[in-house]
Amino acid sequence: MCDLCGCAGRVRSLKPNCSAPTFSSSKVPGRQDGMGERKGGAALMSEAGSCSASDFSLEGDYLLGGLFPLHEIEKETTLFSAETTECFRHSTSTSGYQMLQVMRFAVEEINNSTTLLPNVSLGYEIFDHCTDSKNFHSVFSFISNNGSIKPKEKLNNYQPKVIALTGPYGSTRTMTIAPLFTMDLIPMVNYGASTYALSNKLQYPSFVRTIPSNKDLIEMIIHIIWWFGWNWVAFIGSQDDYSSDGLKLFNEYISNTGICLAYQEGLSLNTNYSLTLKKIDMLNINVIVIFALPQYASKIVKAAIANNIRDKVWIASNAWAMNQQLPREPGIEKIGTVIGITERLLSLPGFNQFVYKARGASDAGHNDYEGKVKSKTCNQVCHYCSLLTAEEIINENPSLSFAIYAAIYTIAHALHKVLQCDINECQKNTMAKPYMLLGEIKKLHFILNGRQVKYDDHFDPAISFAVVVWRTEVNPPQFVMVGTYEKHPGITFTIDNSLLPWHNKKVPFSNCSVECKAGYSRQPDDFHSCCFTCKKCPPNSYVDFSRDPYTCFPCAEGEWSDEGSTTCKTRSVVYPQFTEIPSIIVMVSAACLIILLIAIFCLFAYNYDTPVVKSAGGGMCFLMLTSLIMSSISVFFFFGKPSFVFCLLRNAIFVFFFTVCISCLTVRSFQIISVFKMAAQFPKVHSLWVKHNGQRLFIAFVSFIHFISCVIWMTVNPVKAIADSWTYKDQLMLIYSPHITMFYAQIFTSKRSTLAKIWLAAHWEKKITKAHVFECDLETTIKEILSPQVNASSYVPSLILNPSVTTERVNTARELNDISFLITGQTDLPEDAMEAALKSITLPEDFTDFDSQLPDLNTIDVVDHFSLNQCRTEDITLKETFENHFLTMEQIGKPSE
Repeated sequence: MCDLCGCAGRVRSLKPNCSAPTFSSSKVPGRQDGMGERKGGAALMSEAGSCSASDFSLEGDYLLGGLFPLHEIEKETTLFSAETTECFRHSTSTSGYQMLQVMRFAVEEINNSTTLLPNVSLGYEIFDHCTDSKNFHSVFSFISNNGSIKPKEKLNNYQPKVIALTGPYGSTRTMTIAPLFTMDLIPMVNYGASTYALSNKLQYPSFVRTIPSNKDLIEMIIHIIWWFGWNWVAFIGSQDDYSSDGLKLFNEYISNTGICLAYQEGLSLNTNYSLTLKKIDMLNINVIVIFALPQYASKIVKAAIANNIRDKVWIASNAWAMNQQLPREPGIEKIGTVIGITERLLSLPGFNQFVYKARGASDAGHNDYEGKVKSKTCNQVCHYCSLLTAEEIINENPSLSFAIYAAIYTIAHALHKVLQCDINECQKNTMAKPYMLLGEIKKLHFILNGRQVKYDDHFDPAISFAVVVWRTEVNPPQFVMVGTYEKHPGITFTIDNSLLPWHNKKVPFSNCSVECKAGYSRQPDDFHSCCFTCKKCPPNSYVDFSRDPYTCFPCAEGEWSDEGSTTCKTRSVVYPQFTEIPSIIVMVSAACLIILLIAIFCLFAYNYDTPVVKSAGGGMCFLMLTSLIMSSISVFFFFGKPSFVFCLLRNAIFVFFFTVCISCLTVRSFQIISVFKMAAQFPKVHSLWVKHNGQRLFIAFVSFIHFISCVIWMTVNPVKAIADSWTYKDQLMLIYSPHITMFYAQIFTSKRSTLAKIWLAAHWEKKITKAHVFECDLETTIKEILSPQVNASSYVPSLILNPSVTTERVNTARELNDISFLITGQTDLPEDAMEAALKSITLPEDFTDFDSQLPDLNTIDVVDHFSLNQCRTEDITLKETFENHFLTMEQIGKPSE
């Protein structure tokens, strides 16, 4: 038995006191009520001699278990034996003894209460828990019943030694022993294990904690980093469950926050701390999160002092944020600012008086201490505890004091519910089982020293943190609360920046890259997302850091922005309005043009039967004038806010009637070029053309085809108003989508267009120069064709001076409504001749010049061609005046002078 306990030296010789529980599957006879179980425990304690009078045990109706680190093992050795580690042989931990005193204080306070457990007393059994593995003797003692453990016993029939326990300190130690308490659903109300894995109720159904989990601690650390705008940090931990869990959560929670983990390392006793600090300094990291156990945090801080590391920000986890020794280290004020996270409520009213009272009693019994220590069971020995003064205990790290205090009160309140206690008494005949307390703990909600105590579905407590800063420049060092973090009912986080002792009175810079100016987007420059270069956003785009700092978003269609903008401005919508001066000018001009065209129309109608009108085109002129009038009317639909109706009227009216006008011009051009050739070579075709009025059929056919095309076009792809956002940066012009008008303008007004070729063909035999070709204004020429101004008297001399022109030709010309050939036959007689040559004033019978095929006008060399056979105009033109050239009868037959 004693070998299982592992007691060595003088303790090992005490076999009756070192007995470990035996495992049995048989039932042990005895009382089944709470008092019976308690009495069995008391009997066992009486065998231990004077243990009941020590700090480790106290009799009571219900026993609570306690596991505290009175000693610490810096480096565990692997021992291939079943011996329990003797903690008193290792380094002492004053904070562990303070934790023990807090539990004793809470139990005494509850036992003195007349309302919580009126007629029920609590006792405790406390062990020194100093190692992660070889510390099972205390656990077996807690879960035993009269010295034996029955693993397969039903929960309703089995009553372990303790009704619940608190501890141990540390995540790894807790995860090691937690399955043993889970087996019997013994509430394990922990004060010092924050690993988030313990919140998994499938694996740890009886685990309850009174300190926040690593999840909440990491969230608060990230809030601190956010608060000051840092994004380039290092994370230093230790090689244990507490630190590895914190690092995992930190990496998970910063994934979408813009914070980059520039360096991480898990410390051990053999780590080169100086090299670690040099790496951090080389990376220009000024914010270091130390999420490690106190012994490792102490070593890294001392190494920073030794290596002259300056002006860093050290974020301390709750494990060492209130360390009492480190702030007193010489030179610590030079390493920078230490920001810690701890419990918001640290002081316990009445605790100091309790310690002073307990120290007084301890001093009185110090003389017989050596005798008492021999009667202790395994790991219930504390040689240095009686040597501590009350001040040393009180001034120790208080960060876990409230957590222990709340753990004992949680068990007491759950027991109050199970025993159905009222103000006067509890139902002591009620059977209280550990699993019953577990069910009540989940429903607890009470106020303790002004703090709300309640648990969520994972048995995690309500969050109430404090942010403290070390004031190491004063003596003694102080811990100043500068901020708070509450999670219930909602997350509230505040920090008073004025209380932070920054170097040079400004917040340290710890970013991979300098933040971009307004209007600049980030361009990734490294593996880390917070390392970037800055690029100014182009016009009509903006950057929104709250949305995505890496993207320049384009402005909406109705918005605009200058280069390097953070927002877009609304464009002013513009369109030609009826009341604007340019619009009025255009409409007045169009109205004048329409009036002029109507006047010409009336003039032609009035003189319809005259040769001038008939030679100009007759009825075709009215069609052309009507088309021009209707095309001009479309101008009025170019003004006002664009709409589908305006788009339709403006395009359909112009396109259709302009097509009719072009068709008339085409027929006219065809008649000029090919009508006589048709009459000579294709008389039947010519006869049909004249008989059936071919020009009108052609115009009707082309107009009908185009009308059908317009209907199809407007149905399949109707024109619509679009917003022009590219012409002006700050204006949105409402215009119509491109339509066929632009096509017509290109086809009929370009110098290399179809109409230009017709014009060149019509002037083929004229001696025109290169300058005439390239200086010709086709639009002006078109207008002259549409509105010919021909002096009727211009062709009378030609008829008089051209006796060879037969009546048949004149009639043919009149039928074709064209007198151009008469005009082109106009010539002047030489001054010294009485008659002109026949060929100079008479049209030839055959137009042989039109027999040859016209060359490709796109490839013709205009300069070479039109420079041939040129002569002066006066040499080939018949003068209009004849006052000096009339002959009298006497002069006929005489030679000229």
